[in-house]
Formats: sequence, structure tokens, C-alpha cells
Amino acid sequence: MSRLLAGLAQLNRVLERVLHWILLSLVLGFVLLVIYQVISRNLAFMPSLYWTEEFSRFAFQWMVMLGAAVGVLHADHFVLEAFPRGSWADLATRVIRDLACLAIGIIFVFHGHEFALSGLRRNATASGLSMIYVYSAFMVSGAFILLFSVQRLLHTLLHGLDDMEAALNTPSEIEALEVSASGHSVEGLEPPPGSSGQSERGGPRP
Repeated sequence: MSRLLAGLAQLNRVLERVLHWILLSLVLGFVLLVIYQVISRNLAFMPSLYWTEEFSRFAFQWMVMLGAAVGVLHADHFVLEAFPRGSWADLATRVIRDLACLAIGIIFVFHGHEFALSGLRRNATASGLSMIYVYSAFMVSGAFILLFSVQRLLHTLLHGLDDMEAALNTPSEIEALEVSASGHSVEGLEPPPGSSGQSERGGPRP
């Protein structure tokens, strides 16, 4: 099991790097396409390329789906903590969260496959692009969500929930502030240097 986790973790690290570059390219392409649309609508000499509107939408859809998968790996989605941290209810809901992501990944792969194949019968209006390239975003995202969820659950099974979250979760700014605040409060209980129960003039404090 440990070898399986190590191999899966290495595979997911490579996939995450690839996804980062793909997402960066999608963001760049999306921004350039939108900028061209804005400029072409205000400058008469520039041709109005209607396919840029379609491609910007397609890029945005892929960004959402692939970004959602990366968010699953590092638990970057919005989370509502309804129970005290460390309680049994809190531990259960954190495990259920990863199980729910696993179930969503399975649903996306199973039904996303059928949805992607339905794109073979449809083409984009302006560009004529086959919609399978757009509809397959759900299936691809589901495959990544499935791999990332399995890594989180397997890590939890072998090393515990807290160790998994410490290794994979994006550090929470709120938790960092709480730790910093608690450190300052502890330091505030200590007397300042040079004030060992006496005033600055050497006499005892009142």
C-alpha cells in the first residue's frame, strides 16, 4: 500500500505540473481573446472574428473544470466548518468530504463519457469545431478528481487525516493568523527585558 501511495503521489505531482501549465495557457488565451473582442468592437478596421467569442467560452469552461480538479487535491474549495476542530464530528465530515469528491469524480467519468460522445453530433456555430472537445472537459476533470481523491483517502488510511492534510492541503491563512496570535499572547505574558520586578531606578515596583 505504501508503494502504491508513493507511485500515485509521484504520478499526481507530474499531472499537477502539467495542469498548471495548461491552466496558465488557457488563462493567457482567454485574456487575449477577450482583449481582441473588445478592441475589434471599437476599431472599425479590425475584422470581427466571431469564433473568438466561442473559443473564449470554451477556454473558460476548461479552466473551471481543470481548476476544480486541482482544488480537490489541495482542498482549496470552500469549506464550512460546523463542528469544533478535532472533534469526532469534525473528523467524520472531513473524511466524508473526500469521499464525496471521489463519488463526484466517478460520476463525471461515467456520465461525462456519454456526454463527450454526444459532442460528436454537434459543431460550434461560428468555428465549426466539434463539441466533443468542449464536452469532454467533464470526463477529463472527473479522471483527475478521481486520482487526486484516491491519493488523499489512501494517505489518510495509511498515515492519518492530520498527516494527509499537512502534506497536501494548502496552508490556511486563518490558521496561520491564529497560531501567530497565540504566539504573541504567550510572549505577552513574559516580562519585558530588564524589568525583573524593579523599576527603572532600581527600586521595587509598587
